[in-house]
Amino acid sequence: MGNIGSIDEYGGGQGPSADVLVVTTNEVPGCQVDRVLGEVFGLTVRSRHIGSQLGAGLKSLVGGELRGLTKTLVQSRNEAMARLEEQARARGANAVLAMRFDVTEAADVGAEICAYGTAVVISRTS
Repeated sequence: MGNIGSIDEYGGGQGPSADVLVVTTNEVPGCQVDRVLGEVFGLTVRSRHIGSQLGAGLKSLVGGELRGLTKTLVQSRNEAMARLEEQARARGANAVLAMRFDVTEAADVGAEICAYGTAVVISRTS
């Protein structure tokens, strides 16, 4: 297996000190939901870079990972996630449940990446 790059280049997610917990589950073990604040989302739209499109087109002829596009998608998801957290924090939430990503084509010029979920206030059960 070749060099896959650093975790920051090809991965994402929250760090250990996040003040708004974001999970893909409907509940957090050991916690109860005290208040549901509603849906929150973070959105970004990324245009396609002509150079990366040409490179991706050439790479698709021979197969393999499109690393430039992978990095762009990771950056876009992380940006959408940060905006989701910001929205949740602004509403007074300390967690987002059932977080999902949605990626769609944006008028044939790029991609819309949306992170969404339910903003809640949780507390530990003892």
